[in-house]
Amino acid sequence: MQQLKQRSGTQALLGTLLTALVALAALLTAAPASHADTTLCEPFGTTTIQGRYVVQNNRWGTSAPQCITVTDSGFRIAQADGSVPTNGAPKSYPSVYNGCHYTNCSPGTNLPAQLSSISSAPTAISYSYVGGAAYDAAYDIWLDPTPRTDGVNRTEIMIWFNRVGSVQPVGSQTGSATVAGRPWQVWSGNNGSNDVLSFVAPSAIDSWNFDVMDFVRQAVSRGLAQDNWYLTSVQAGFEPWQNGVGLAVTSFSSNVTLGGSTPGGPGGGSGGASACKVTYGTNVWQGGFTADVSLANTGSSPVNGWNLAFILPAGQKVTSAWSADVTPSSGAVTASGRAYNASIAPGGQVSFGFQGTYDGTFAEPSGFSLNGTSCTTV
Repeated sequence: MQQLKQRSGTQALLGTLLTALVALAALLTAAPASHADTTLCEPFGTTTIQGRYVVQNNRWGTSAPQCITVTDSGFRIAQADGSVPTNGAPKSYPSVYNGCHYTNCSPGTNLPAQLSSISSAPTAISYSYVGGAAYDAAYDIWLDPTPRTDGVNRTEIMIWFNRVGSVQPVGSQTGSATVAGRPWQVWSGNNGSNDVLSFVAPSAIDSWNFDVMDFVRQAVSRGLAQDNWYLTSVQAGFEPWQNGVGLAVTSFSSNVTLGGSTPGGPGGGSGGASACKVTYGTNVWQGGFTADVSLANTGSSPVNGWNLAFILPAGQKVTSAWSADVTPSSGAVTASGRAYNASIAPGGQVSFGFQGTYDGTFAEPSGFSLNGTSCTTV
């Protein structure tokens, strides 16, 4: 009888250990692999993220050290020694980009591309700002008469989301304009190497998704580019004059649609922009939520290869997703169809969902756009 008791106890212990091992294996399988952030301190050091974009330290206006910490979705300035006068050029432009810059082209990019061949160029970004510094947070959009992948382009478009301290764009303010639904101060000038057309937001913008071509058309209408010129890169980052530690791009995306196709977009495909409707439903509890999303093609042409961009409110983070790939996990994100649901017929729809966490008060996303075209939401 004692032997039977010992055997029963041993079997129970083995069963408990086996259950624990199975649970541990499931946890390890479900958990995403950790990613070690990369630190760049070389003046022109670069690396790639998401297999699609280049992040560059790009320190050129000072010999003082600058380091950036590169994450899966962007970068943060970790060290920013030295300063330069605010009435001159900045000391650097740490940034992330799609396209080609001084012979370094981002993986899989379809840039340079002739302006006349581009139907849309949707992009999205989320910034994190700090005080105690002098800087701007800006896009750099480069245009040239030739499809060059090296050197300085003929025209530079800057979109200033924020400026702190006594800094200003190249040249002088020439007026104001409403572009992509927002008001801007318009500046124009030349820095000795290229023409610069700048659009300065009257107040800070933390995150936004828009079509780069809205600003390119402004350059064409002002005689600073022509339809047979080329878009060579779409860049976003910071120009610091003084300090800058803690400034961060927390998410970035950029796609270029050529003649109704998006060869450079995630998931590939040949479908371009189309009329669309998004139905967004949620189940919310304290600190967490799930979202069920339906994307309907209300246009008359099929969409082959869909990318739905939207902006998650501050404090929200995607932890898992189904029936779509959602990247990055916060800020300006893009949901992309998978192989089995990448096409949406006219009048058809696809559904996907994700689970996430949130801080503070829960709110729904904004700025839904399908392959660069704004969607109605219900």
